[in-house]
Amino acid sequence: MRHGEFQHPRLVEVYDAECRWGPDDDFFQAVVGETPAARVLDLGCGTGRLTVALAASGHTVTGVDPAGASLAAARARPGGERVTWVEGTSAVLPSEVFDVAVLTSHVAQFFVDDAEWARTLADLRRALVPGGRLVFDARDPADRRWELWNPVDSQRRITVPGGGEVRAWTAVTGVRDGVVDFTHHYHFADGERLASSATLRFRTEAELRASLTSAGFLVDRVYGGWRQEPVGHGDGEFVVLARAGTVAPVF
Repeated sequence: MRHGEFQHPRLVEVYDAECRWGPDDDFFQAVVGETPAARVLDLGCGTGRLTVALAASGHTVTGVDPAGASLAAARARPGGERVTWVEGTSAVLPSEVFDVAVLTSHVAQFFVDDAEWARTLADLRRALVPGGRLVFDARDPADRRWELWNPVDSQRRITVPGGGEVRAWTAVTGVRDGVVDFTHHYHFADGERLASSATLRFRTEAELRASLTSAGFLVDRVYGGWRQEPVGHGDGEFVVLARAGTVAPVF
């Protein structure tokens, strides 16, 4: 199935168990915290780990995601009632209502097509107030992270609620022009086997900067990791901080 870890209830549970709070969450929370009592958009919020934490920190938070099963898990989190949850894409966003927008967990890479990415950035710029901040992460293609997505290096065991264990691994099925296709495989203790396929786009720093500029954003900085390392000297990431400019976007 496509994107099953976001849509299949059993895989959503596995995803939530595997993706615990980490240094990326600390970074996003700290950046959002620089704007007290901010109106925050979490686009592609998934199961809401960071979304709920931001609301608990005193921000007014809206979580948007197209996957209903992920949103159901997010709503069920303790504190989930503090968040406005919306099932949809960036197309549903209102104009000039958010101070900060975040895309976490490499959500930006799921926009494989350049036109779709450009539309998403245009929607985000429209949704942010002038000068509003956009913060997101994407993997640096120079790190070639996908080379570790094979049945040996990616083998892992995940403990899910109730104490059950899931054996999982990832296998790349195609690499072409910055686009990587892959499949996650899951074997459950009760014998059920599920697989979830997805495609990610690995844009270069130059491509990300150009797309942001075209959408009317000003790029403040790009880090290479969660401790603000230079690109190429961190965690194999692009951690991008930009803001909505006052000039018209280029279409």
